[in-house]
Amino acid sequence: MKAHILIVDDEANTLASLARAFRLAGHEATVCDNAARALELARSEPFDLILSDVVMPRRDGLALLEDLKAAGVTTPVVMMSGQAHIEMAVRATRLGALDFLEKPLSTEKLLVTVENAWKLTRLEHENHDLRARVGKHTLVYSSEIMRRLFAQIERVASSESRVCIYGETGTGKELVARTLHEKSPRANGPFVTLNCAAVPAELIESELFGHEKGSFTGAAQRHTGKFEQAHRGTLFLDEIGDMPLAMQAKLLRVLEEGEVERIGSGKPTTVSVRVVVATHRNLEQLVESGTFRRDLYHRVVVFPVELPPLRRRLEDLPALIDHFARQVSQQNGWKPVPFTPEAIAALASYTWPGNIRELRNAVERLLLLADGPIDAEAVRQALPIAKSATHGSATTISAGEGPLTDGPLSARLLAYERQVVLAELDRHQRNMARTARALGLERSHLYKKCQQLNIDPQTDNPDPD
Repeated sequence: MKAHILIVDDEANTLASLARAFRLAGHEATVCDNAARALELARSEPFDLILSDVVMPRRDGLALLEDLKAAGVTTPVVMMSGQAHIEMAVRATRLGALDFLEKPLSTEKLLVTVENAWKLTRLEHENHDLRARVGKHTLVYSSEIMRRLFAQIERVASSESRVCIYGETGTGKELVARTLHEKSPRANGPFVTLNCAAVPAELIESELFGHEKGSFTGAAQRHTGKFEQAHRGTLFLDEIGDMPLAMQAKLLRVLEEGEVERIGSGKPTTVSVRVVVATHRNLEQLVESGTFRRDLYHRVVVFPVELPPLRRRLEDLPALIDHFARQVSQQNGWKPVPFTPEAIAALASYTWPGNIRELRNAVERLLLLADGPIDAEAVRQALPIAKSATHGSATTISAGEGPLTDGPLSARLLAYERQVVLAELDRHQRNMARTARALGLERSHLYKKCQQLNIDPQTDNPDPD
């Protein structure tokens, strides 16, 4: 993987020779002859390493190092000088320099330093990602249907086979993709995600493949695409069924050739990426209707995995409730609050159109309102219902059956808002762009609103039977 390096030195010959050495080694180099300009570049463009001379007119390299830290630039910095002494090296290290090199520079040592800096940066990013994921992304189950599914996941994870994860919204498709990655030989590489439905059609190519600065209006800086970010790791493409046809052809070429080309670059970059895709739609039907390429279908659906909705795995409900309750309590510093058997029974009687995501939100809402152990009455009051009817000692709840005539104001407003969004989706034949314009929303905001209201934009009906 090539690194992008910023070289700062007031000597033109040094800049030229270092840039040439890096480019011959397969890296990219940007040169700059003063500290002020270097600070501007470092704040506006992503670099993997900054290599700076110490002794420069006006503002020296140590002052630049201080300015970079004050500006919040986290790019590793290596200092170099032809007038090096121990005090200078100690000061540079205390200011946060990764290394200190003495001129004249050895090309071999310089390239080793770059490689070490690159590995350190990736390790820091991976550690940050790991800390963010600990306890958050865990497959929780006890049901037979999930045990069989997990056995399939473990079997395919060790291979390079492409996996297509099918499932309703909120069933945990990204969690399964993460599990595939973490149990694969690529586990030490990055896990990168892209929701194809949430990115405007005109921006998805840039998101996937990246672009060079100035390659189109608004491209104020160089951008590395998801494929390059996922090099030696896994790229998860969620809602692949919503990818525009024109983009599908470009994706197919990358999958076949293993090369990406940033917009405005003209130079291909080789990438090693395992692609995992997911969708809540029937890809075979999309192929028959002409909205999904048949050749791409056969590329990405090598091993299909079908995630069951929560209503088909209610045996897992107690374990999931306990997991989410512990997670939410730990994140907020709350004392654990137990759920009574009657509360769990009430939760089990709900149809859960939003699946695992909706359950997690419901558990958090119940914990927020809890003054003691959570019982069936607390469940009845807290769930975002549109109609409720008793079923034995539990509560049966159906969403989306018309506006509430009783209940708290917040629940009535949610029910009304849901009906408005569903009606507009129906009026615009499920076209998200036109629906978003009619509601005065950005398309990405409409997708978030649909998730919040437990709406599947492709299948939910505003007037269900």
